[in-house]
Amino acid sequence: MKKHPLRRLAILAALALGCAAASAADAPRVRVSTTLGSFVIELNPERAPLTVEDFLTYVKEGHYTNTLFHRVIANFMIQGGGVTPEYALKPTHAKVPNESGNGLQNLRGTVGLARAAAPHSGDSQFFVNVGNNADLDPLPTRWGYAVFGKVVEGMDVVDRISVQPTGAVSTLKSDAPLTPVVIKSVELIGGDPTPVTLPAIAAPPPGP
Repeated sequence: MKKHPLRRLAILAALALGCAAASAADAPRVRVSTTLGSFVIELNPERAPLTVEDFLTYVKEGHYTNTLFHRVIANFMIQGGGVTPEYALKPTHAKVPNESGNGLQNLRGTVGLARAAAPHSGDSQFFVNVGNNADLDPLPTRWGYAVFGKVVEGMDVVDRISVQPTGAVSTLKSDAPLTPVVIKSVELIGGDPTPVTLPAIAAPPPGP
Protein backbone atom coordinates (compact mmCIF):
# COMPACT_ATOMS: atom_id res chain seq x y z
CA MET A 1 0.00 0.00 0.00
CA LYS A 2 1.34 3.42 -0.99
CA LYS A 3 1.60 6.11 1.67
CA HIS A 4 -0.38 9.27 0.98
CA PRO A 5 1.98 12.09 -0.10
CA LEU A 6 0.54 14.49 2.48
CA ARG A 7 1.03 11.93 5.25
CA ARG A 8 4.62 11.40 4.12
CA LEU A 9 5.24 15.17 4.22
CA ALA A 10 3.71 15.36 7.69
CA ILE A 11 6.03 12.59 8.92
CA LEU A 12 9.08 14.34 7.43
CA ALA A 13 8.04 17.64 8.98
CA ALA A 14 7.63 15.98 12.39
CA LEU A 15 11.08 14.42 12.09
CA ALA A 16 12.58 17.80 11.17
CA LEU A 17 10.93 19.45 14.16
CA GLY A 18 12.18 16.66 16.40
CA CYS A 19 15.73 17.13 15.16
CA ALA A 20 15.50 20.89 15.70
CA ALA A 21 14.22 20.37 19.24
CA ALA A 22 17.02 17.90 19.98
CA SER A 23 19.57 20.32 18.57
CA ALA A 24 18.27 23.14 20.77
CA ALA A 25 18.33 20.86 23.80
CA ASP A 26 21.99 20.01 23.10
CA ALA A 27 23.07 23.64 22.61
CA PRO A 28 25.71 24.59 25.17
CA ARG A 29 24.67 27.13 27.80
CA VAL A 30 26.82 29.29 30.04
CA ARG A 31 25.97 31.33 33.11
CA VAL A 32 27.55 34.79 33.34
CA SER A 33 27.70 35.86 36.99
CA THR A 34 28.35 39.55 37.66
CA THR A 35 28.28 41.96 40.58
CA LEU A 36 24.82 43.05 39.35
CA GLY A 37 23.34 39.56 38.92
CA SER A 38 23.52 36.60 36.55
CA PHE A 39 22.25 35.74 33.08
CA VAL A 40 22.38 32.65 30.87
CA ILE A 41 23.57 32.51 27.26
CA GLU A 42 22.62 29.72 24.86
CA LEU A 43 25.35 29.29 22.25
CA ASN A 44 24.83 28.40 18.59
CA PRO A 45 27.68 26.16 17.38
CA GLU A 46 25.76 25.22 14.23
CA ARG A 47 25.70 28.78 12.89
CA ALA A 48 28.92 30.08 14.48
CA PRO A 49 31.19 27.05 15.08
CA LEU A 50 34.51 28.92 15.15
CA THR A 51 33.26 31.68 17.42
CA VAL A 52 31.59 29.27 19.85
CA GLU A 53 34.72 27.11 19.96
CA ASP A 54 36.80 30.18 20.75
CA PHE A 55 34.38 31.43 23.41
CA LEU A 56 34.22 28.03 25.14
CA THR A 57 38.01 27.86 25.20
CA TYR A 58 38.07 31.04 27.26
CA VAL A 59 35.24 29.77 29.46
CA LYS A 60 37.09 26.51 30.23
CA GLU A 61 40.32 28.35 30.95
CA GLY A 62 38.62 30.70 33.41
CA HIS A 63 39.63 33.67 31.29
CA TYR A 64 36.48 35.68 32.06
CA THR A 65 36.79 35.46 35.85
CA ASN A 66 37.42 38.92 37.32
CA THR A 67 37.03 40.84 34.07
CA LEU A 68 34.80 43.85 33.45
CA PHE A 69 31.83 44.89 31.41
CA HIS A 70 33.97 47.86 30.47
CA ARG A 71 31.83 49.40 27.70
CA VAL A 72 28.14 50.08 28.36
CA ILE A 73 25.78 52.09 26.13
CA ALA A 74 22.09 52.31 27.05
CA ASN A 75 19.67 51.07 24.36
CA PHE A 76 22.64 49.68 22.40
CA MET A 77 24.83 47.01 24.04
CA ILE A 78 27.10 45.96 26.91
CA GLN A 79 30.63 44.73 26.14
CA GLY A 80 33.10 42.81 28.28
CA GLY A 81 35.39 39.86 28.71
CA GLY A 82 38.84 41.25 28.05
CA VAL A 83 39.66 44.03 30.54
CA THR A 84 40.75 43.52 34.16
CA PRO A 85 39.55 45.64 37.14
CA GLU A 86 42.93 47.41 36.80
CA TYR A 87 41.89 48.38 33.24
CA ALA A 88 44.53 46.24 31.56
CA LEU A 89 43.91 43.98 28.56
CA LYS A 90 44.15 40.25 29.22
CA PRO A 91 46.22 38.02 26.90
CA THR A 92 44.17 36.28 24.21
CA HIS A 93 44.35 33.48 21.68
CA ALA A 94 44.63 34.06 17.93
CA LYS A 95 41.93 36.15 16.27
CA VAL A 96 38.73 34.49 15.08
CA PRO A 97 37.58 34.46 11.43
CA ASN A 98 34.49 36.64 11.05
CA GLU A 99 31.28 34.56 10.94
CA SER A 100 28.86 37.47 10.59
CA GLY A 101 27.41 35.98 7.38
CA ASN A 102 25.78 33.10 9.29
CA GLY A 103 22.23 34.46 9.01
CA LEU A 104 21.93 35.47 12.68
CA GLN A 105 20.98 39.11 13.27
CA ASN A 106 22.02 41.51 16.01
CA LEU A 107 18.60 41.59 17.67
CA ARG A 108 17.86 42.43 21.30
CA GLY A 109 19.19 39.71 23.57
CA THR A 110 21.62 38.22 21.06
CA VAL A 111 25.31 37.86 21.87
CA GLY A 112 28.00 38.88 19.41
CA LEU A 113 31.78 38.83 19.13
CA ALA A 114 33.34 42.24 19.68
CA ARG A 115 36.13 43.32 17.36
CA ALA A 116 38.16 46.30 16.17
CA ALA A 117 37.71 47.90 12.74
CA ALA A 118 39.46 44.99 11.00
CA PRO A 119 36.83 42.33 10.16
CA HIS A 120 38.77 39.35 11.55
CA SER A 121 40.02 40.96 14.79
CA GLY A 122 37.68 39.38 17.37
CA ASP A 123 39.09 37.42 20.31
CA SER A 124 37.74 37.06 23.87
CA GLN A 125 35.52 40.13 24.15
CA PHE A 126 31.79 39.73 23.57
CA PHE A 127 28.73 41.95 23.72
CA VAL A 128 25.02 41.59 24.41
CA ASN A 129 22.63 43.59 22.25
CA VAL A 130 20.24 45.61 24.40
CA GLY A 131 18.36 46.89 21.34
CA ASN A 132 17.84 45.72 17.75
CA ASN A 133 21.10 46.75 16.10
CA ALA A 134 20.77 46.21 12.36
CA ASP A 135 23.80 48.48 11.78
CA LEU A 136 25.95 45.65 13.19
CA ASP A 137 24.70 43.12 10.62
CA PRO A 138 26.68 42.47 7.42
CA LEU A 139 25.90 43.97 4.04
CA PRO A 140 27.18 42.93 0.60
CA THR A 141 29.70 45.79 0.87
CA ARG A 142 30.89 45.26 4.47
CA TRP A 143 31.53 42.74 7.22
CA GLY A 144 29.26 42.70 10.25
CA TYR A 145 29.59 41.55 13.85
CA ALA A 146 29.12 37.79 14.29
CA VAL A 147 26.21 36.68 16.48
CA PHE A 148 26.94 33.37 18.23
CA GLY A 149 24.30 33.06 20.94
CA LYS A 150 21.37 34.59 22.78
CA VAL A 151 20.37 35.39 26.35
CA VAL A 152 17.72 32.90 27.49
CA GLU A 153 17.56 33.88 31.18
CA GLY A 154 18.27 37.09 33.05
CA MET A 155 17.80 39.76 30.37
CA ASP A 156 16.72 42.05 33.22
CA VAL A 157 20.30 41.84 34.53
CA VAL A 158 21.65 42.84 31.10
CA ASP A 159 19.24 45.81 31.11
CA ARG A 160 20.41 46.78 34.62
CA ILE A 161 24.04 46.77 33.49
CA SER A 162 23.18 48.79 30.37
CA VAL A 163 21.86 51.79 32.32
CA GLN A 164 24.76 52.19 34.74
CA PRO A 165 26.24 55.72 34.85
CA THR A 166 29.29 55.86 32.59
CA GLY A 167 32.19 58.12 31.67
CA ALA A 168 35.96 58.16 31.29
CA VAL A 169 37.72 55.79 33.70
CA SER A 170 41.47 55.10 33.78
CA THR A 171 42.59 54.09 30.25
CA LEU A 172 39.00 54.09 28.91
CA LYS A 173 38.00 57.39 27.34
CA SER A 174 34.21 56.95 27.49
CA ASP A 175 31.27 54.60 28.17
CA ALA A 176 32.94 52.84 31.13
CA PRO A 177 30.73 52.20 34.17
CA LEU A 178 31.76 54.59 36.95
CA THR A 179 31.12 51.77 39.42
CA PRO A 180 32.87 48.73 37.94
CA VAL A 181 30.63 45.87 36.77
CA VAL A 182 32.75 42.78 37.40
CA ILE A 183 32.24 39.41 35.71
CA LYS A 184 32.77 37.03 38.64
CA SER A 185 32.62 33.90 36.47
CA VAL A 186 31.39 32.40 33.21
CA GLU A 187 30.64 28.69 33.60
CA LEU A 188 29.29 25.98 31.33
CA ILE A 189 25.99 24.75 32.79
CA GLY A 190 24.59 22.41 30.15
CA GLY A 191 24.43 21.18 26.59
CA ASP A 192 27.08 19.58 24.42
CA PRO A 193 30.20 21.79 24.35
CA THR A 194 32.17 22.13 21.13
CA PRO A 195 35.59 20.41 21.03
CA VAL A 196 38.29 22.96 21.74
CA THR A 197 41.64 23.22 19.91
CA LEU A 198 43.10 26.70 19.45
CA PRO A 199 46.65 28.10 19.13
CA ALA A 200 48.68 29.21 22.13
CA ILE A 201 47.87 32.48 23.89
CA ALA A 202 49.49 35.61 22.47
CA ALA A 203 50.23 38.78 24.40
CA PRO A 204 47.96 41.78 23.72
CA PRO A 205 49.30 44.80 21.80
CA PRO A 206 50.92 47.56 23.88
CA GLY A 207 48.82 50.44 25.15
CA PRO A 208 45.21 50.66 26.46
